[in-house]
Amino acid sequence: MSKFNTTGTRPATSSPIVGERSPGGVTHEGGDGYARDTKSELFLLAVTNMVGENTFYETGDKRDTRFADLVRETALADPEWTARFLRWLRTEANMRTAAIVGAAEYVHARLAGDPSPVAPIANRAVVDSVLQRADEPGELLAYWTSLYGKKIPKPVKRGIADAAVRLFTEKSFLKWDSAARAFRFADVLGLAHPDPKDPVQDALFKHIVDVRFNPGREIPAELEVLGARADLMAWDKEKRRDLFSRPDTARSALRRAGMTWESLAGWLQGPMDARAWEAVIPSMGYMALLRNLRNFDEAGVSDEVAEGVAARLADPEQVANSRQFPMRFLSAYRAAPSLRWSYTLEKAIAESLANVPRLAGRTLILVDTSGSMNAGFSKDGTLMRWDAAAIFGIALGARCETADVVSFSNGYYGGTGSKAFDVPRGESLLCGLDRWKNGGYFIGAGTDTVGAIQRHLRPGHHDRVVILTDEQHSSGNVDQTVPQDTALYTWNLAGYERGHSTSGRGNRHTFGGLTDAAFTMVPLLEAGRNADWPF
Repeated sequence: MSKFNTTGTRPATSSPIVGERSPGGVTHEGGDGYARDTKSELFLLAVTNMVGENTFYETGDKRDTRFADLVRETALADPEWTARFLRWLRTEANMRTAAIVGAAEYVHARLAGDPSPVAPIANRAVVDSVLQRADEPGELLAYWTSLYGKKIPKPVKRGIADAAVRLFTEKSFLKWDSAARAFRFADVLGLAHPDPKDPVQDALFKHIVDVRFNPGREIPAELEVLGARADLMAWDKEKRRDLFSRPDTARSALRRAGMTWESLAGWLQGPMDARAWEAVIPSMGYMALLRNLRNFDEAGVSDEVAEGVAARLADPEQVANSRQFPMRFLSAYRAAPSLRWSYTLEKAIAESLANVPRLAGRTLILVDTSGSMNAGFSKDGTLMRWDAAAIFGIALGARCETADVVSFSNGYYGGTGSKAFDVPRGESLLCGLDRWKNGGYFIGAGTDTVGAIQRHLRPGHHDRVVILTDEQHSSGNVDQTVPQDTALYTWNLAGYERGHSTSGRGNRHTFGGLTDAAFTMVPLLEAGRNADWPF
């Protein structure tokens, strides 16, 4: 009898998240835990880490310290990999604060441990690469000085100078410069000394420094946006709403003056009515539109204008360029009181999940809704880790040829601790998420991953198991519970130190992040091709 040359033979594959072959410890809940190598641990932590925020099992301080330690270690062991990773973390994964912290720790570690002549150039490039918004040079300076003092190394200054030339414009100055910040634009210019790219930027840089210390300075003629803003600010406060009696003039005036919706609200010194919103909406960015749907409805914005907003929000190119997490569309859907946004948000969330693959065969999808997954990504508490797990789980279930989608926890509150969720063909994802929320599929309590596998996996029937989880299971061994001839894919949504399975080899693979990009690895691996880092 042949032992190897059988119809079930599959090529050996590898993926970048590598875990030890056998458990070397336990998870936070006491189940068998598998440590990962340094790069894998850093990656999973970074793509799920909202810096400074507590998670269920780790304080924000502990989590941030672990992140900084891992960056410093990889910066010395493999500086090229770490540089690529940090650039990707900011530009593609859209993790703003983690990338800024990572760049600072990268430079600090290399200044202490890498004397090579190319190091300063590389350090400068890393700093520049993670600064993608005009307030971020000041953010990096604030982080650096709070930890390492007022002496700013040359690579940091030069990287910040490069970013300032890219990012400092009249509009960004009006939007982001504020007396509430420790490092204002003038401070950044004074420390970094960037060389302006043209005469207009030269005039802007000089004016930024001048006006910081001499607020009454005249605005140079070259700075047309600042001049237009000053003209608007000179209007009599009692007559400012008269501007909106001429809609075309109002839109043009607000655009010339670089008025955001926040600055317009301040200029009016009162509530934003429909006319004000309709004047500023054409100038608003994608995220600003998404977060203000409730305000548009409450102000009574016309259906004609709302249709224009809807077209922008649902446009595939704008969805891709916005780099919004799928959970943001769910948050907007829950916040918007009007049904006129529902189909728009359905199309937008579908576009944001374009990478979810169509998997052949039968897939068991286990969605962890234990108490530790009921943890927010940020202090506003609007988005939970189990929201992300449900979004990805239901979306994958809808794309699979055949899928069994299950919410699981444990039996602490009675019952089996798991609930099967039907995914009808053609159902709106947002409607499915409403059913999930209203039907009691967010279970709570502990994480009995082994029990869920034993109850719902049918060996020989399911081709693969996909588990969306923080991996902090309570007992047993997840890896050994899934038969070795059944693929196990784990999507980690928290980035804790130990996971519930080995990873990176055979048919055991772990992914991470808050976007759909991780899903692209599954078809590669099942086609017998190795998966690599996404950068």
